Amino acid sequence: MPLYEYRCGKCSKEFELLVLKSVSVECPLCRSQELEQLISGFAVSSDGIRRSNIQTARRQNAASGSYRDEKQAEKESTTASIKEHG
Repeated sequence: MPLYEYRCGKCSKEFELLVLKSVSVECPLCRSQELEQLISGFAVSSDGIRRSNIQTARRQNAASGSYRDEKQAEKESTTASIKEHG
């Protein structure tokens, strides 16, 4: 799984992306597909880096409004079910 570095032609953001055959390559900031592939060094992957990336993704997901709304709805549903069924 190759890791590539890109620079967006629209917003100039530089980012890395793990590119799989099924992945559409676009800027994570503005979603533009006007990208310049940069020459990069080598990528090192370790269990520690993988765990760190997973933790970062989970924090970003938990901070999103839709995630909080979903969890609040689950809580309300569970509370109502407990009250209803004793």
